[in-house]
Amino acid sequence: MKKISGSIVALITPFSGGAVDFDTLGKLIELHIASGTDAIVTAGTTGETATWTQDEYSRIIRFTVEQVKGRIPVVAGTGTQSTATTVERTKLACQLGADAALVVTPYYNKPTQGGLLAHFSAVAQACEFPVILYNVPGRTGVNLLPETVLRLQEVPWVTGIKEASGSISQAEWILRAARPDFSLYSGEDKLNYPLFVLGAVGAISVVANVIPRLFAELVHAAAAGDHVRARELAHRLLPIAEGLFLETSPAPAKACMHMLGMIPSPELRLPLVGVSTGTGEHLAKILRDLDLEVIAGK
Repeated sequence: MKKISGSIVALITPFSGGAVDFDTLGKLIELHIASGTDAIVTAGTTGETATWTQDEYSRIIRFTVEQVKGRIPVVAGTGTQSTATTVERTKLACQLGADAALVVTPYYNKPTQGGLLAHFSAVAQACEFPVILYNVPGRTGVNLLPETVLRLQEVPWVTGIKEASGSISQAEWILRAARPDFSLYSGEDKLNYPLFVLGAVGAISVVANVIPRLFAELVHAAAAGDHVRARELAHRLLPIAEGLFLETSPAPAKACMHMLGMIPSPELRLPLVGVSTGTGEHLAKILRDLDLEVIAGK
């Protein structure tokens, strides 16, 4: 089992004319590997996976695994609102060569804590494949509480959690009592550094899409105990960590990447739309303040 830690990008999906732009996707993957990104999450929230067809789901995961060629771990988002479908997707991700599954709490149907315990246990036991829990109540309408996480850590194949509740104390309750090899990943870019100090092993990040090298430097400084440099970078990157969530993600991230020439188009899939003019102007200022050259969308 590959160790998954450090700077982990929640990768966007580039589109062109409604179709997946695989050429740009391949270039982004190479950029991340060259920039020090330690792992890639594909088929996550930031990838707009809810809009993918089943064929796209298989093609994108296979493409990502083949492009990476084992150089860094690939984590595939497999969670759905159905336990049976989540099991199918997790098995597929394993077959396609991913290194782990990122399984979000079932959305819309809002299970109880007992339902969440049963759901994640069923997925892990049916698939026998590393499962990273994903708690993002702002997207799903349900919060995976620390006491439930601590019960789930005892389930074989449950290896960690992406904690994106926005609560430092919730993450700390997990870190306080989890087994030593249970990994907590920050899923909230504004809280990355505080969670590293408390014991997070990595960050699954939207910001890493836009500034992969700077973000990796922050994460690696924190991991090395260079807190002077890590704090400096955390303070410097706070505006972009907030700016990328001024409107529904990943619209701001794609806008920034287009401004920087990283992707040819900021295209999203409905029901998501591009950022407003005011947000775009604010994001351009944030990028310039980071001494990044804005070449499009001025």
